[in-house]
Amino acid sequence: MRHRRWWVLALGLCAVLGVTGCTQADASRSVPSSPSGSPTGAAVPTAPAAPTAGASSRTAPASAVQHVVVIVDENKPATTIIGNPSAPYLNALAAASARATDYSAITHPSLPNYLALTSGTTGGITSDCNPPGGSCLVPGKNLADEIHASGRSWKMYAEGMPAPCTASNAGRYAVKHDPFLYFPDVTADHASCADHVVPSTSLSADLRSASTLPDFAFVSPDLCDDMHDCSVATGDAWLARTVPAILHSPAFTQQRSLLVVTFDEGNSGDNTVACILAGSAAAPRASSATAYDHYSLLRTIEVLWGLPPLTSNDAHATPMLDLLRR
Repeated sequence: MRHRRWWVLALGLCAVLGVTGCTQADASRSVPSSPSGSPTGAAVPTAPAAPTAGASSRTAPASAVQHVVVIVDENKPATTIIGNPSAPYLNALAAASARATDYSAITHPSLPNYLALTSGTTGGITSDCNPPGGSCLVPGKNLADEIHASGRSWKMYAEGMPAPCTASNAGRYAVKHDPFLYFPDVTADHASCADHVVPSTSLSADLRSASTLPDFAFVSPDLCDDMHDCSVATGDAWLARTVPAILHSPAFTQQRSLLVVTFDEGNSGDNTVACILAGSAAAPRASSATAYDHYSLLRTIEVLWGLPPLTSNDAHATPMLDLLRR
């Protein structure tokens, strides 16, 4: 009887060790590889894991999003981006993340699309005019107003901007790609504008902690890196350097956060553009054929944070909730 008890105990110990070993092995296999910062020959970005802050973050509703980062590239219909071998990083990100396959710009040229995305209206502007002089402005509320009123923080990061709140073109910095400088209530207080509309060189420092990255960040590459004046490959290389730093930041690894990469417009014959949702708040390897546009993206941000719509355009737009992790 004593030998039998020892035999039972031994079997029990082996079973425990076996289960533990299997659990450890499975866990090691489930750790995703990191998205690579290399634009060519890089490891394919994997679907981002849920935040590691706790089990509750994995089951939080879609509205529980701490940070939203939007990157807007330039003047390319989706057909020239998706499947293009000159954009290996962006295509790998699209495959691993969520993609809206029928996402359209609002109009032409660039500026009205940026304004629509951030204020719910083009403001009657039909050109790429510059804001100085007061003839090319959009009065009324905008997304920055509503984010601030909700107690959240925001920043616009513009590559090539020579100084904060610069409202004129400089080198490869184009003010037409910085919509917040067209809103008088943003620019009226220069000190406040300089705190919120900044050169993109500030982004790396702000990414160091979840508390320093603003709740909403709008990132505009310069005229070369956004594919406006330079090649798709050049823009893709910029994304390969920039996006991993965002996805690997504490705001994205420790909190539920969303990155959106899209384009302001397509071309005269095709205004359907690529729109990719990535990060811990995005549904991995998901796609949606629902007809979305820039007003839909604005509405998505409003719904996530309980903000009222700015105009009838975003009020009637369908939020892109089917592309978010539940």
